[in-house]
Amino acid sequence: MKARLATLLAWVIALLNVFPLVWMALASFKTEVDAIHTPPLLFFHPTLENYQAIFALQDYTGYALNSVAISLGATLITVLIAIPAAFAMAFYPGPRTRDILLWMLSTKMLPAVGVLVPIYLLCRDAGLLDTRTALIIVYVLSNLPIAVWMLFTFFRETPRDIIEASRIDGASVGETILLVLLPLVLPGIASTALLLIILCWNEAFWSLNLTAHNAAPLTAFIASFSAPQGLFWARLSAASLLAIAPILVFGWLSQRQLVRGLTFGAVK
Repeated sequence: MKARLATLLAWVIALLNVFPLVWMALASFKTEVDAIHTPPLLFFHPTLENYQAIFALQDYTGYALNSVAISLGATLITVLIAIPAAFAMAFYPGPRTRDILLWMLSTKMLPAVGVLVPIYLLCRDAGLLDTRTALIIVYVLSNLPIAVWMLFTFFRETPRDIIEASRIDGASVGETILLVLLPLVLPGIASTALLLIILCWNEAFWSLNLTAHNAAPLTAFIASFSAPQGLFWARLSAASLLAIAPILVFGWLSQRQLVRGLTFGAVK
């Protein structure tokens, strides 16, 4: 009985999570009149006019390439910085290591709008407004605490004796990390990178405030369909579906690696 209730609850939660996506997908194939019809229409004549209008009015490929370049660039730099930082904290902790980790995590509690003005002014003075470089730097700084915390957890699960043995054999710190540690915690690093890609792809606040057109990713692409005349729900739904489709497919294809990495070390 308990197993059946748990299964039923899981299905309810899954349907609640999937329903907005399904509803958005249906709305994207409706006309604007059908999309705002009350009560909502479940049966309608599908149309591709919203997608045709989007590709005619907007450079979807340009926005998508910006999202890919910014997400992959920020993820790569974040992981490269987080690996040595987490390695040092996990295997050579100091008296304030725990305090440093807590301080890093506390920075995620700061509202982004609280530092918008100084970051905007810094980017303006450095000539980085509406550039991929600006978003990559901001994404790296905002996601670095999460990456360090995750990698620190994975590294801490690695037997310390293996690291000490490699140092006794004459391996340098870099060789220890590359040849000994990374192969052991590869699932954890992969899951961290996958999570960072998703976080970067979905980030909207900074992309809307630091870009205009040249470096605008898909989150800005969605916002561009908000007009003074109001929201065109069918066209906005189509734009949203085009923006989230790549990361949805990516998440679906990598779900095994993500779950495997997030549960790495949980079962001895």
